[in-house]
Amino acid sequence: MLSSQLKLPSDMLAGAPIVTALGRNEVCIENYKGILEYNSALIKILTKIGSIHVEGKNLNISYFTNDEMKITGMIHSINYVNNK
Repeated sequence: MLSSQLKLPSDMLAGAPIVTALGRNEVCIENYKGILEYNSALIKILTKIGSIHVEGKNLNISYFTNDEMKITGMIHSINYVNNK
């Protein structure tokens, strides 16, 4: 299997989102497809396996590229929603 040869997690090669929370004020999301909704209380991110909803206060997308973004603000919850 390619993931074992490269010593990478299989979900990473499958394009699954990688969500890294740094405390309660910062979340980095990799492998996303698009932004579905964006306001100061809710950010909805489309991924290959569904969507990710980040809820909180004063939320802001600090930066984003084609495959990575950083969300800052007071994060209350991160929810995974299966779109199937």
